[in-house]
Amino acid sequence: MPSLFRRKSADLVEESVTTVTTDEESAAARPRGYTPSKKELGQVTPKRPVAGRRPTGPVKPLTKEEARAQRRAARAEAAAEFRREGGPRDRGPERLLARNVVDSRRTIGTWFFGGALIVLFGSNQAMPPIVRLLSNVLWGALALGVLIDSILISRKIKRLVRERFPKSTQKLGSLYFYAIMRSITFRRMRAPAPRVNIGDQV
Repeated sequence: MPSLFRRKSADLVEESVTTVTTDEESAAARPRGYTPSKKELGQVTPKRPVAGRRPTGPVKPLTKEEARAQRRAARAEAAAEFRREGGPRDRGPERLLARNVVDSRRTIGTWFFGGALIVLFGSNQAMPPIVRLLSNVLWGALALGVLIDSILISRKIKRLVRERFPKSTQKLGSLYFYAIMRSITFRRMRAPAPRVNIGDQV
């Protein structure tokens, strides 16, 4: 009877051995610092959106007329920006102050080039002596007027810069020259465009 309830040694061996799956075998073979991928975890990597991508198709070349129109538009835009903002030499609060001082007043220098043209024709040897004399007088009056105007503009710029920008490192000589060159330019041709009207307080 005891032999009927006795287990065979082979049965005991089978029960002691546990079933090992393939995943457990691969996990046991991995190093300790291994990180499973999203594919192994059952996750799917989302695709990148295609809205911001550049078109991969061939770009149609521009015709001569289209390229010419594009260049013309770019030049017009650059000229408008320069007219509005100016260039690197126009940067800085001191330069803006100098421009406002010039633009807020009528300057004799705006008539300088027109007067110089009249003097050029009037001083011709073919002209009568009285015309040549008047041309020389006009030339001297214009030169004296521009000199006086330049001195007044420079003195005002110097006073305002010292009051409003006491720690400025801008050279006053360059500001004077900048303002004088602007004062002998026609108002409509000044760049950047005037921001104040004639007679406004600066």
